[in-house]
Amino acid sequence: MAAPGTHVGHYVQRNGRFLLNNLQKLCGHRSFHRTSALQQQAAEANEESAQSIVIPRKKTWSKEAVLEALSSTVGRDPTAYRYQFQDDPFLSPRTSSEFTLFSLSQESGRSAAKFFINNNPKLFTKDFAEPHIPCLMPETVSLLLEEVSEEALKERIHLRRVTAAVDMYDQLLQAGTAVSMETTHDLLDLIALYCDRNPAEDGGPQTESSEESGEEAKKKKGRFRQASYFLNATWKENNNAERIFNLLSEKDTRCYAALIRGMVRHGAYARAFSLYTDMLNNRITGDIHIFNALISAASEVREQYNERWDLITELLKQMNQQKIQPTLQTFNSVLKALRRCGFLAKTQALHTLSEMKALGIAPSLASFNHILVVFFRPGSSGPGNVDILQEIMSEISGMSFTCQDPDDVYFFCTAMKICLDNKDLELGYKVHALVEVGENRRLVGDPYQQSIYYGRFFNLLCMMEHADVVLKWYKRLIPSLYYPNTQGLKDLLQTLDTESRLDLIPTIWKDIRSLGHENKSGLVEEVLSLMARDKHSPEVQELFAQCALDIKTVYTGEGGWSRLEWTPAALSYIASLLLRTDKTQQAWEILQLFKTNNRVPSAELLEDFLLACHSSGSSQRAVELVQMSAAFCLSTTPKLAEKVLAQFELNEEQRTLLSELESTGEPSD
Repeated sequence: MAAPGTHVGHYVQRNGRFLLNNLQKLCGHRSFHRTSALQQQAAEANEESAQSIVIPRKKTWSKEAVLEALSSTVGRDPTAYRYQFQDDPFLSPRTSSEFTLFSLSQESGRSAAKFFINNNPKLFTKDFAEPHIPCLMPETVSLLLEEVSEEALKERIHLRRVTAAVDMYDQLLQAGTAVSMETTHDLLDLIALYCDRNPAEDGGPQTESSEESGEEAKKKKGRFRQASYFLNATWKENNNAERIFNLLSEKDTRCYAALIRGMVRHGAYARAFSLYTDMLNNRITGDIHIFNALISAASEVREQYNERWDLITELLKQMNQQKIQPTLQTFNSVLKALRRCGFLAKTQALHTLSEMKALGIAPSLASFNHILVVFFRPGSSGPGNVDILQEIMSEISGMSFTCQDPDDVYFFCTAMKICLDNKDLELGYKVHALVEVGENRRLVGDPYQQSIYYGRFFNLLCMMEHADVVLKWYKRLIPSLYYPNTQGLKDLLQTLDTESRLDLIPTIWKDIRSLGHENKSGLVEEVLSLMARDKHSPEVQELFAQCALDIKTVYTGEGGWSRLEWTPAALSYIASLLLRTDKTQQAWEILQLFKTNNRVPSAELLEDFLLACHSSGSSQRAVELVQMSAAFCLSTTPKLAEKVLAQFELNEEQRTLLSELESTGEPSD
């Protein structure tokens, strides 16, 4: 078989000769020798190129190459639901409450399915499926090895059966069977991780995490996220991890690391440092995991800021002495601990960041988040806060990040809060532009954090941007990325009011109903107040009147909507809007609701009704209006009766009645 480049070489040589022959004919015989030289050079060049050209037999593509190519051709559809709701469009949430219910139901369904599979493994022995996707098949959770052996212990460790693994380990010791150090390491890691209890993921109830920082604890209310069961456990003295550790004749770094990390994870900070001291006394070198855990716990075992930083510095020096290279997690632990070091934090945080870069360790989003928290204090604003964020954004602008630290997901929320507090729209756009780069959107956080981030961004837009731009972002974000809360919609209404775009309120009201906020009385009254405050063109007033009638159904409970309690302000706004479009009969029905719901109309509203009665020439309605005013014992009743007597044609009975009301201000029996 010919070499890969042979046929190409023949093709080049053959075409080269053809071109040279044509050149000879064009140039004549006098240039023959020159042409022969060119031909020889071309032949040599062809031979060299034939030897250098290598045609690959096969191109290897990644499994996701086609999907990646297709995804690069399209952008995000702002009218589409989130990807996690695409499976069943009928059940896709349309409001924030439905979103919470959907998310809770989805997680509850997963937990119920896992509980059923784990407790009834014999019912799920078949693992075939078309197409067969191994990662979607249920895991094997039943114990297959019953004899006392190290293999059975490994099986229990793999299935995270903490109690069963400890029992098997004790049986092996009683039988005089030695357990390898590698298996012992895995057992200690398991016990320390779950604090000597079986993990909740295997079918038990799940509770919410209690290990949260100060600002995270404030976000806890109403937050939906999968909780970590084992973080609620408390490290007990002489538990199985410590008992097995004390039984070991030889203890190495990995054994100490398992217990120290477990103690720090579960709040036994002083015991972790005591065990570390014991390790040093036994002349055992630590590892990076031990130091990362101890650095994160430094602020828990010292009271004074100076003492905390001195302890962190001492741990870093010991790392250097033991020739342990720091990692990203090491520096992030230092930066996170500095958040609780008071006045020392700002200076030392910048030094720590410089040290990271000097060692060639690229900061993650968590690193920058810790820096922002150190420099930014809640309720404070000023150029210093913006300057540090400006420097960070100039450094990471246009970069695509992957999650390297659990705290990476807090950066964007913190950055947008600084932009909002300082009302820096340009910087807010830069932060959001970074979110749109690559897969950075995934690092905004869980659905609760996403709601916080987009809510702050939308609030910033409403405060600082023009109405047209706000509405553009409104269509892009809502509801595909953000279900606005009541305050977010009030901010939008305020923007429309500032820009004199109140004609868009009926459209916004439709969105308010679709988003499930029609049961918020404060928001509904805000909509009515803006529509009723000023008079507009007849076309706009007609839109407002139709919108007011639709809002009326929310209060009366028509169409299955939840019923709101009537307030005097809501009744007055709706009645005024109806009167401005000559919908007198419907306005009069609203006026009757004052009496039905024991609400008192204002004198201004009665004056408006009197003008409507005068325009339509309805003297009987005018008399009834005065009687209603008298029934509510309003001080304006005599003045109202005087106007009706002067402006309307009345019969004798009506004049007598109004004369009494004019003099007494009280209705006659």
